[in-house]
Amino acid sequence: MSRDVLAAVVTTPGRAPELQTVSLDDPRPGEVLVRLAATGICATDLHFSHDVSRPSVLGHEGAGHVEEWGEGVSRFAVGDAVIASFARCGTCLRCRTGEPAYCREFDRLNFTGGRADGSSTITVDGAGAYAHFLGQSSFATHMLVRESSLVALPAGVDPAAVAPYGCGLMTGAGAVLNVLKPGPADTVAVFGAGTVGLAAVMAAAAAGAREVVVVDLSTERLALAKELGATRTVLPEELAATLAEVAPDGVDHAVESTGVGRVLHTAVESLNRRGTCAVVGIGAETTISLDWRTVLNGRTVTGVISGSSLPDVAIPSLLALAEAGRFPAEKLMQSFAFADVAEAWEHTRSGAVVKAVLTF
Repeated sequence: MSRDVLAAVVTTPGRAPELQTVSLDDPRPGEVLVRLAATGICATDLHFSHDVSRPSVLGHEGAGHVEEWGEGVSRFAVGDAVIASFARCGTCLRCRTGEPAYCREFDRLNFTGGRADGSSTITVDGAGAYAHFLGQSSFATHMLVRESSLVALPAGVDPAAVAPYGCGLMTGAGAVLNVLKPGPADTVAVFGAGTVGLAAVMAAAAAGAREVVVVDLSTERLALAKELGATRTVLPEELAATLAEVAPDGVDHAVESTGVGRVLHTAVESLNRRGTCAVVGIGAETTISLDWRTVLNGRTVTGVISGSSLPDVAIPSLLALAEAGRFPAEKLMQSFAFADVAEAWEHTRSGAVVKAVLTF
């Protein structure tokens, strides 16, 4: 069985999605049907939109209310406010040891366009669409999500206000809090002031890092970074002089969120001899190049997926920080009606907004 829902469908590579009625399956065992209250638009959605070969429903920062579920679901009731994250198998070593972002089946469950058995959750014009994207496909009024991908929101939290915590905010903050773990004597440099980079800024400030240096091409983004806790904000050409002042031996930690190879190179070279660079950006480049002497000097370069987060722990923790005024993520968000998805998509692509949030 299935039901008709309204979805934003990408039909042409790289083009904004268009609204159309699609068929969404009824929930199967272990699946939950969620009516969306809001979903963020992430740079990853734009990135994957260029590779579509069939109608695709993207979106992976969904939050809303539980409507129905399949056999075996036990954690939720009708009306529960929830936020979704990525899909994971739940049985591999990484899942069982609290590192689901590195699930052995991560790519198969999140990027193949369907369930684990290959079936699509969404039908467009009678054919299976590329869907179940990052375990969600939240660019629709409803989505099917594995029970294990859902996090119950604390009482009183409006799902329409927190959707980006399921990916972009958790990714940037987690890179700092779960991987780099700066102390009060540490310096942190953040390269790129998009959602992920600015989440890293807020997390570094909340962690009490001595200096939080933010590098970006946009003076507007740098001004926002200052509001969010950055101690220094610089254009790329100003970086060397700033580091000579605040960290002459190099910074302790760096977060690279742009996905640009030359920026990663700069981020790694900005480290001190035992520093660590967390790589969270995704871009068009498929390879990166580093001088072996740069890495041999005790530096660490580590890739980070979803902030190395356990969503059931990370999301409530970040919401608690926000409630305490120490993670002002609302300053990043701009809401758009779902009907205006094309406008929100373009504003995201151009950088006119930091985090566009579609509301239903």
